[in-house]
Amino acid sequence: MGAWSARHRKTAVFGWLLFVVLAAYLGGLHGSSTVTDSEAMPGQVAQAARILDRAGITSPAGETVLVQSRTLTADDPSFRAAVDEVAAAVRGTGRAGAVLGPYETRAISADRHSALLRFTVEGADRAAAVANVPAVTAAVAGVQRRHGELLVEEYGEASAGKWFDDQFKNDFARAEWTALPLALGILLVAFGALVAAVLPVVLAMTAFVAASGLVALSSGALHTSNDASSVMLLVGLAVGVDYCLFYLRREREERAAGHDRETALRIAAATSGRAVLVSGLTVVVAMAGMFLTGIADFRAMSWATIVVVVTAVLGSLTVLPALLSMLGDRVEKGRVPFLHRLRRTGGEGGRFWNAVLRPVLRRPAAAAGLATAALLALAAPTLTMHTANLTFQQQLPAGNPLVATSQRIEAAFPGSPSPATVVVRAKDISSPEMTRALADLQARALATGRMHGPTEVKVHAAQNVATVDIPLRGSGNDETSAAALKALREEVVPATVGRIPGTEAPVTGSTAGSVDFNRQMSGALLPVFGFVVAFAFLLMLVSFRSPAVAVTAVLLNLLSVGAAYGVLALVFQHGVGAALVGTAGVGAVESWVPLFLFVILFGLSMDYHVFVVSRIKEAHDRGLPTRAAVAHGIRSTAGVVTSAAVIMVGVFAVFGTLSMQSMKQMGVGLAVAVLIDATVVRAVLLPAVMSLLGERNWYLPRWLRRLPQSASESPAETAGAAGAGTPGSLSPTMGG
Repeated sequence: MGAWSARHRKTAVFGWLLFVVLAAYLGGLHGSSTVTDSEAMPGQVAQAARILDRAGITSPAGETVLVQSRTLTADDPSFRAAVDEVAAAVRGTGRAGAVLGPYETRAISADRHSALLRFTVEGADRAAAVANVPAVTAAVAGVQRRHGELLVEEYGEASAGKWFDDQFKNDFARAEWTALPLALGILLVAFGALVAAVLPVVLAMTAFVAASGLVALSSGALHTSNDASSVMLLVGLAVGVDYCLFYLRREREERAAGHDRETALRIAAATSGRAVLVSGLTVVVAMAGMFLTGIADFRAMSWATIVVVVTAVLGSLTVLPALLSMLGDRVEKGRVPFLHRLRRTGGEGGRFWNAVLRPVLRRPAAAAGLATAALLALAAPTLTMHTANLTFQQQLPAGNPLVATSQRIEAAFPGSPSPATVVVRAKDISSPEMTRALADLQARALATGRMHGPTEVKVHAAQNVATVDIPLRGSGNDETSAAALKALREEVVPATVGRIPGTEAPVTGSTAGSVDFNRQMSGALLPVFGFVVAFAFLLMLVSFRSPAVAVTAVLLNLLSVGAAYGVLALVFQHGVGAALVGTAGVGAVESWVPLFLFVILFGLSMDYHVFVVSRIKEAHDRGLPTRAAVAHGIRSTAGVVTSAAVIMVGVFAVFGTLSMQSMKQMGVGLAVAVLIDATVVRAVLLPAVMSLLGERNWYLPRWLRRLPQSASESPAETAGAAGAGTPGSLSPTMGG
């Protein structure tokens, strides 16, 4: 691929540009089909969504307005007047329906200083309700301005949805505009030249643009999501820049070693190009494991990541060699004098990595023991990890006005902020027997003491469907709410509506969603972990024809993932050091984050592993003993691995600064894991373990010798085939 691209430079470059433009244009023309409610969640929540979808029943977005006073009670005439004014203002927008005052529903707090006015926001779906809610919130804000002596605040599904949508767009834009200059600045330091620094960023972004179009085109068959877009940017930028960095650095290295342009490109293609291909395949295999979860959002994220990684690999192996062939030594244009001199004098890993590596190679057993103990200590908090679908209050940053309003509502009206909903589909929903069963359902629910009123029943006679809203005690995703949900599902529903033949009665709601999602995740963990580990092992085995190298890769990756899990639990669940990332402990880790981190990290950490071990194997194949080959491989790749790791950590850390808790957890988890992987694992554990194993690193049992030979020819052979250069020009002292 590298040789063809170098020979057909214009075809490769303009073909890539045409591919990117066509993919983006056709994807925009097609539009994106997103995951539906019935696809998004598993278990009874999905069953309830399907019943409502088939019946054509849409749940209107519910909103509440809190009217509160420290001095006045709900019986005071001025308090009543303010409530009536809120109701009139909301109705006057023409965007609200079913406005219910607190005096009708008895939604007045026990101390009678707070009252809740309930209504729904017009809109056929969530998007329409979100579009309509600003007019309503403006009307409520107007009442607040006229009644400074009272607190008049709105909170609900539509207003929260509006905030999430706006914040998601702002965060996504901020991440994009922060990550790109950051990556460019790091590359400028790494290469010391503007053209060389710009190339990886441009190729990574064109790969992201093309992949976005391809994902949109395929979304008719495999629905996508907003989370998938964020993940695609995150991973696409990280791997796209890394792959180009590996390839470009090796080509520059070979040019510095005295090879002509064509030979340098051949060597880069045969070595770094192969490492990029193996790394890309490993990421693809790891991400494919997410399909085993059976959750639509995970499938969307998995597919988006696979597409962007394949696109980035394709660009790195085709258009990058073509551009390097076109530019030649002009890739060093725009040199920054000090940075360029610093890069040129930093060969063989630089003073820092040499200082780290010498004691590791001198006492590999002690180094391996200390590093392993440190990582296991970091991983220890994983044993206490609690996962949950984070509530609205947990997702948003502290001090957010909507969070403050929801907390005031919860304090005045204790109980789960979102009720459980029993969706009942019967043969005859209006029959006397079913009417009695629905009444009995509410009575028995309240009698358990785990649920509280007011309950609400809506009967859709034409569709033979009814919904029963029953508030659960607890915060929504704590043990109290989970126990209440269990009682509702396993005791109350089967004893009432569930006794009538031909009736379905799944229970949905935010608590149900969290419980069902966690149950699905727990069931998927072993299959996903097993799939990813097994295929990563096989890829390493085929790539390096060494069981020891494959086992080492898997075990080291598991250690770095475990350490990242421990940091997540420590910071975001227990709150240790949470202030450093602008948040506070919320008592739980977002349900999807641990599994997502596992597959992403298992794929991405192979970047470094494949790249470093490839250089070690090259040196060993040229005749160096294992310990000397390890020293050469680590030192010659130290600069590249450091630059690549700093870029990844920087990009991921940007996501750790975003507003939503789940994005923070994902960004911090990835940044910490990559940092650990590129330092403790690659600079200490890997050389220590390989030094201890010695020649056993390269042992291949006789029964495995039929494995396909995927190893590339050595750089010396490649140079000789090109008719330029000599094996001696690729000596073990070559800088990295």
